[in-house]
Amino acid sequence: MTQPKTWFRWNNKNSYSIAALMPLIDAGLASEPKDGIMLYSFATSQAEEIYSEVSGAAADAVYIAGGPHPSAMPEEVLEHFDFVVVGEGEETLPELIRAITDGRDPGMVKGIAYKSQGLICFTEKRAPVNLDLYPPFTTILAPIEISRGCPWGCTYCQTPRLFGRCMRHRSIPVISRFARRHKDIRFTSPNSLAYGSDGRRPRLEKVRALLEELSEQKKPIYFGTFPSEVRPDFVSDEALEIITQHCANKTISLGGQSGSPAVLKSIGRGHGRLEIESACEHILDHGLVPQVDLIFGLPMESAEDQQMTLDLARWIEGKGGKVRAHRFMPLPGTPLWEKKPAPLSSDAEALLGRLALKGRLTGAWGRKIRAEKEEIV
Repeated sequence: MTQPKTWFRWNNKNSYSIAALMPLIDAGLASEPKDGIMLYSFATSQAEEIYSEVSGAAADAVYIAGGPHPSAMPEEVLEHFDFVVVGEGEETLPELIRAITDGRDPGMVKGIAYKSQGLICFTEKRAPVNLDLYPPFTTILAPIEISRGCPWGCTYCQTPRLFGRCMRHRSIPVISRFARRHKDIRFTSPNSLAYGSDGRRPRLEKVRALLEELSEQKKPIYFGTFPSEVRPDFVSDEALEIITQHCANKTISLGGQSGSPAVLKSIGRGHGRLEIESACEHILDHGLVPQVDLIFGLPMESAEDQQMTLDLARWIEGKGGKVRAHRFMPLPGTPLWEKKPAPLSSDAEALLGRLALKGRLTGAWGRKIRAEKEEIV
């Protein structure tokens, strides 16, 4: 009997996920559904478009979904898909594909959700993976994921819900081996300066050891920049000296999120506004540019809170920093999932527009989010 062909549904937004899973699965890349086994990885912003594609597809396929949105909303996703990989896929997905192709009971595979006789079934939860056992990429290059998980549990963020609150790290030898594939070395991490630590207190000796090892490859290193970032309370003179000594980046991506102390406390950031300002000043003192993420429209945000965040944006711009502004988008599986975003004031719209025109602001601040279109009338 001919085994069904397996396909990843490729798009630019899921390339990092595919890069990590391609080494583990014999699969091709498809720009549309094909016969066989179709694998999708997607976030909430892509969900409706993908549901429409799958529902209208003529391909004779088994459809498997994974990623942030399916992991958080398996019941919804199973209205369109046959299986959902809940959480990390490195162990679960290859085992599920083998079960399907061999005709075995998929209910024996840990870490999935599926329908059986009209009922939704969840199998036993799988333990977190050891990152060193799985390559971050092979044929499709991607930034090297050095850490996974986050202990802080910010109420808007999916990371601790998807990957757990215990940080795990790839070892320096494994990171170094895959860094040799890159012309310049970039990373993904919830907090680059937390490398080697529990995520609550930095262990800069681990960061130093990592960057010293990679420096021997004599190629540019970009640490603490997009698609990674650092927490303000992890920024120090010692940390920045390590970065400027070994790295090529001229910016540091900083997760600030709000200028309101009350909002920062409510969302569980674990730091205040003073830490954001102090981190920016330290970064500037070391000849780097802080690029600060700010979220506008968090549900608990009052007009006064929003004004504080605008004031912080002005302060950052005045100091010579940059702002990456985002409108709050409720994400499934988080405590703020069903909360309505606070409205953006005309002052906020005007200031953010001016900063964007001056080249001091980037991000998705002008994007209308799905929740705003679903107001009850």
